[in-house]
Amino acid sequence: MLVLEDGTIVYGEGFGAKVNSLGELVFATPYTGYEEALTDPSYNGQILMMTYPLIGNYGVNPENFQSTRVQVEGFVIRELCDYPSHHNMEVDVDSLLKQYNVPGIAEVDTRMLTIKTRQFGTMKAGIFRDKIEEEKAIALVREQPDISEMELIREVSTTSPYRIEGVGKRIAVIDLGIKRNILNNLSKRGFDIIVLPYNASRSMLEEYEPEAVLFSNGPGDPKRAEEAIKLGKELIGQIPVYGICFGHQIVALALGGDTYKLKFGHRGGNQPVKDFVRNRVFITSQNHGFAVNPETVDPKELQITQINANDGTVEGMEGDYLEVYTVQYHPEGKPGPYDTEFFFDMMYKRLHGSNA
Repeated sequence: MLVLEDGTIVYGEGFGAKVNSLGELVFATPYTGYEEALTDPSYNGQILMMTYPLIGNYGVNPENFQSTRVQVEGFVIRELCDYPSHHNMEVDVDSLLKQYNVPGIAEVDTRMLTIKTRQFGTMKAGIFRDKIEEEKAIALVREQPDISEMELIREVSTTSPYRIEGVGKRIAVIDLGIKRNILNNLSKRGFDIIVLPYNASRSMLEEYEPEAVLFSNGPGDPKRAEEAIKLGKELIGQIPVYGICFGHQIVALALGGDTYKLKFGHRGGNQPVKDFVRNRVFITSQNHGFAVNPETVDPKELQITQINANDGTVEGMEGDYLEVYTVQYHPEGKPGPYDTEFFFDMMYKRLHGSNA
């Protein structure tokens, strides 16, 4: 059964690991991409629900993973495909979740659950595969800590520095739960990449003599990333600084701004973003539950250059004097399929010269 903190109980068909799991229930809207979503470190601490009704039809190919493992706490879907088919698939979704000890529940009304989430906001939840009294299950769900109280970054960050060699400028990436495709996009452009743990100090970073720094995506409340915020304060104005998703929020906090929790977040591959600099609307891939408060962004330091066309939340900031450039969405997700990949091209041109 799936249990929500408001007392809602939904029974369905279990799949994946036969274990109980707790987390924050969130929904994502893409028609495809369940492999990438399940392995996205930004979903750590959360139970993921897909709004698209049929999941698993093309199986699982580990080449599409965004990290080394399944990151979600649980998986909620309408229908699980029993006979997936694709020439690159290695296992099915059921086998994948069993491998990483993650429970799933199918044959539930995901439309009802999505509407409830949109009306009342994200909720604490639990998937229970073992027999348990309903009242006890509700109590366990309600007693779990709020996601803003959880230390999630250390669970998804690298524990030691590593290098991805390239012939271009050296960039230090602060791994707060980075997706592989971000690293792939940097590597494709020739960057010499040094990936550092979430708690990297300025002295550790300076050992590698980078020419720019990127704060990555990651899970949970950005205010919990105290080491990354401190590093951002020390670096901004000294070296070009970039941020993606969680990293965008870290940069705002480092400059004295504030963030807040969204009612149900933005998760999917169809979020429209208005870009005032380029006078265009881009379709973006997003996965975040927090946003930057625009009233706390100092216009003398940063300009808000992009907003979400649906709700007006901050999607991009630029500060040429400080050499700070951030986006809230995932440019490596590039729905369209190349709408937002230009972010990495701009990084390259800024660091290698406009004629690069």
